[in-house]
Amino acid sequence: MKSIFSVDSLRKKIIAILLLVLVYKFLAVIPVPWVNPDWLKAIMDDNRGLAFFSALMWGWLENFSIILMGLMPYINAVIIIQLLWVIVPRIAQLQKEWESWQRVLTKRTRYLTLPLAFLQSYWMIILMNTLAWWTIIDTSNTGLVLQSMLIITAWTIFLMWLWELMTEKGIWNGISIIITAWILAATPWVIMWYLSAWDYALFAFLLAATLAIIYVIIKFTEGSRRIPIIYSKTWREEKSYFPIKVNQAWMIPIIFAISIVTFPSILWQILSNQPEWTTWNAIGSTLVQYFDLSNPSIVFIIIYFLLVLWFSYFYVSITFNTENVAENIQKRGWYIPWIRPWVETSDYLRKVSNHLNLFWWSFLALIAVLPYIIWIIRWSTTDFIISWAWLIIIVMVVLDIIRRVDSEMKMFDYSKYK
Repeated sequence: MKSIFSVDSLRKKIIAILLLVLVYKFLAVIPVPWVNPDWLKAIMDDNRGLAFFSALMWGWLENFSIILMGLMPYINAVIIIQLLWVIVPRIAQLQKEWESWQRVLTKRTRYLTLPLAFLQSYWMIILMNTLAWWTIIDTSNTGLVLQSMLIITAWTIFLMWLWELMTEKGIWNGISIIITAWILAATPWVIMWYLSAWDYALFAFLLAATLAIIYVIIKFTEGSRRIPIIYSKTWREEKSYFPIKVNQAWMIPIIFAISIVTFPSILWQILSNQPEWTTWNAIGSTLVQYFDLSNPSIVFIIIYFLLVLWFSYFYVSITFNTENVAENIQKRGWYIPWIRPWVETSDYLRKVSNHLNLFWWSFLALIAVLPYIIWIIRWSTTDFIISWAWLIIIVMVVLDIIRRVDSEMKMFDYSKYK
């Protein structure tokens, strides 16, 4: 730490990040007007299903804060833009021009975040009314709902600007910094709760389990398959390796899947408000029977598991374009031993990537559904010292920050010799 803070550029970036995180934490405790946070906390204490869902949704629902949408609109906008790579040829062409592509991607993502935040704010109000078994914001009052939606949307856009400022001023992606800050901020409270309950045996077991799962995540995250490649344009063959990471999808499949599986609850709330629609009410009752987030069923868990698997495969097939990789390998004069260029190389890389990532996809899907399985078995939550799914984010963010800090330190050392 002494060496890190001795580097002027690193010290300024760390201080800037800490100050911006304080701004975020301040916004997270400001509730939406017309919502009593003490009353909401009492509802969550009585409704374990609602408290469980709040923990899965980053914890921003606890105060029904002005930034309760958090990362969801922006991340969904990024996912939609990336999915358009396959549909719109113009985007595929821009992708080859990296700087132009990055500018267009950032601009389009900002534009799309605004309407998504507005629509998802209404979605969140309805979902909270459903899970709380009580009216948090009266949806029959159109003016009140519209004002709440505008407030939530405006502060979501401000939060998006705060993320980008963190990315610009700091040493890593601002979104990941905010998620990491929220997760780690809750960790001391969890530790003190176990210690104050004098449950040392359970605490020791959960601490050991947390360390064990962190070790497994590091192995998955750092793991890669090195494909041997040979350069043949010199007078002698030069061997090298092309690495394919085990984890190429990060946490995006879980975020996408949770957005889909929560939709039936919204649909049920809409259908239940139409008492004259008997058939639709029956459909709504069926939906809530299988997709109730406060009491998840086996069907819910299976669909959620399969959605994470499917979207992991779909997302990697888009982001890891084996045809472009095979083309670049051929243009640079490289080739994979015993594999013909172009089509066969592309097929080989796709096959290796799918087999390799199947381990990560299965692991990611298991981590996603594990809290729900425990919920069904015990109707309560027993978690690691850091929550199941968020451990993946913590490990990946910390590892990447270590690499970037190490890179900054090396550049500082090299500058001494100029």
